[in-house]
Amino acid sequence: MFIRRLPKFEYHAPTSLGEALDHLSRHGDKAKVLAGGTDLLVSMKKRQIQPEHLINLKGIQVLKDMHYDKEGGLKIGGLVTMGELERSTIVREKFGMLWDAVNVIAAPQIRSLATIGGNLCSAVPSADTAPPLVALGASVTLAGKNGHRTVLVEDFFKGPEASALNPDEILSHVSIPHPPENSGGAYFKLMRRNAMDLALVGVAAYLRLDVGKRVCIQARIALGAVAPTPLRALRAEEVLLNKEIDEHLAMEASRVAAQEARPISDIRASKEYRTEMVRVLTKRAVLEALKRVKENS
Repeated sequence: MFIRRLPKFEYHAPTSLGEALDHLSRHGDKAKVLAGGTDLLVSMKKRQIQPEHLINLKGIQVLKDMHYDKEGGLKIGGLVTMGELERSTIVREKFGMLWDAVNVIAAPQIRSLATIGGNLCSAVPSADTAPPLVALGASVTLAGKNGHRTVLVEDFFKGPEASALNPDEILSHVSIPHPPENSGGAYFKLMRRNAMDLALVGVAAYLRLDVGKRVCIQARIALGAVAPTPLRALRAEEVLLNKEIDEHLAMEASRVAAQEARPISDIRASKEYRTEMVRVLTKRAVLEALKRVKENS
């Protein structure tokens, strides 16, 4: 489709969250908020979206902050970019599966602009940050004129391009709990190319082992791009609980996860291929998570 210049709109540049919410409340469904703009501006050029008002959030410093401590965990402002997450030592060392995801999102140029808030609020089934955040038990804080509310990332998605975010709300930050001892995870993504492509399948696996690092006492497996929303593979998780994980058990969990997936066929892949790759990637993610937990001193 021919991409044209941006349509006409009134531009707003608030410097506080309250000011941005005032604009959003005043203009309603005639307004859109601008974070990284990697999706929104392209859609505007294609005339898929034609807001009368554009509210640029980039002047709001609180949305750009990232803070970590053991009590509160990791708090990521909605405007923190994928590039900043990729370069973060804390993300790489303590939240490895999220680092796995941001490291394979698009190209470095896009990662320098795209934000974690935008990736979640787009609510596309292939969003790379969604499965690891679900597996990590993360939540989002949604700010509105009447206050803030917190929603688990697992419950945030309602369907393709549909989320729990109300039209008069802004995603202010993402919160990830501090990882407990003897825990770790991994994210694997299947793409048609080695980089710069949407996920055909994404799998995140999180494991927590007992003190001796033998028996699995907690497991969370999240699937992306194989259902209308990111999906917890609950029955696959049960396969791993209270057992010593080995290759055979990982294979059994991956078989069950493939049964729980609900993929469709489209121009990029058939549902049969996606189902089989859920099995392959789940096994890889579980074994890699196990390896990381055991290697972490």
